[in-house]
Parts: sequence; C-alpha cells; structure tokens
Amino acid sequence: MRSFEKNLVKGMEADVERIVKIMRESLMLVTCLNPVIGYDMASKVAKNAHKKGLTLKESAMELQALSEADFDKYVKPELMLAPAEKK
Repeated sequence: MRSFEKNLVKGMEADVERIVKIMRESLMLVTCLNPVIGYDMASKVAKNAHKKGLTLKESAMELQALSEADFDKYVKPELMLAPAEKK
C-alpha cells in the first residue's frame, strides 16, 4: 500500500474539466428523457448519437425530440449522483 501511495496516488489530481465533459456527454443520460419523450424516442436519440458521434443534446435537436430548453431542464447529470432526499 505504501508503494501504491508513493508511486501512484501521491500527487495525483483529478482532471475536473475532462470529468465534466465526459459526464455531460454520456449517452447514459438518456434515461432522464424516458419519462419526458418516452422510451422509443429516447432510444432513437441515443442510437442516433452513438451512430453519428453526436452528443445526446445534438441528437435530440436533430431528431426534434424536444426543445433545447427542455433538454437542459430535464438532463441534469449532477442530480443523478445520489438518491434524492425524501421531503
């Protein structure tokens, strides 16, 4: 463990910019859209994004699945990090 810490962990820093980019572009975020546009359209959006190398947002706009404002309203990865607190 000491060697692991000394040779790998010590001095390691997260690339926050890259983490945010990956988080925002993940095709798994399509699950946020299921209740809004339905499973079939959400599936089309994800498949189109994957096939064409687009982001989910670009794909949703291309397929006119929902407006850009609605996409931003419903797709919030930061809210998917932990279970919602009960009110």
